[in-house]
Amino acid sequence: MTRSDSKRSKSSKGQAAEDRALEFLRREGLRLIERNYRSRYGEIDLIMEDGRDLAFVEVRLRTNPRFGGALESVDRRKQAKLLATAAYFLQQRRLNRPARFDVVALAPSPDGLAIEWIKDAFRVD
Repeated sequence: MTRSDSKRSKSSKGQAAEDRALEFLRREGLRLIERNYRSRYGEIDLIMEDGRDLAFVEVRLRTNPRFGGALESVDRRKQAKLLATAAYFLQQRRLNRPARFDVVALAPSPDGLAIEWIKDAFRVD
């Protein structure tokens, strides 16, 4: 497998994980606002509406537990990028609504993929 094949494979796995997370969140009653929102500050996988609240959702797939769990991979640097990107989104859309940062963590399980939804996964001071 070449490096580009590996990258493509990783990308398709990430896309499949996002698809599963989106399907899960929709079943939980959230409504999709935007997917893969990009700005010069970074990217947000899913922007969802949960009642009046906006949820900026980071989707993490971990296939190898040796490298830590999905939630641990959302470190301070990633949190800062998510915050800046979310602030830019809110400013561009002129939105003034309650918002939070969620993480949907996916990991292999005997039944396929286990999904863990962490609402309000982190707060930024």
